[in-house]
Amino acid sequence: QVQLVESGGGLVQAGGSLRLSCSTSGSIFSINSMGWYRQAPGKERELVAQITVDGGSLKYADSVKARFTISRDNAKSTVYLQMNSLKPEDTAVYYCFADRFRRYWGQGTQVTVSS
Repeated sequence: QVQLVESGGGLVQAGGSLRLSCSTSGSIFSINSMGWYRQAPGKERELVAQITVDGGSLKYADSVKARFTISRDNAKSTVYLQMNSLKPEDTAVYYCFADRFRRYWGQGTQVTVSS
């Protein structure tokens, strides 16, 4: 089992920045990738960013490229999402995930961007 705990969400004005953190515990050995999804009210959950364990492969949604950066600190078993130039359409619940034989999810953290 893998446990994920997100933090760093909140309310920010358009153009501002937030950094989300996702710490892992439990059976973290053999986690091969981690990342973030988001879900806005009335919309499907969408992939925001994903990173492999060695950091060698990154994937971003087109809507966040050049604004968001995903990174990981293996020593701290933590993955981060730096979000810059935030827009109201980035408002959503952000969920961290980890892939280890199956996908594990965090509880989600709310990000609200006001115009």
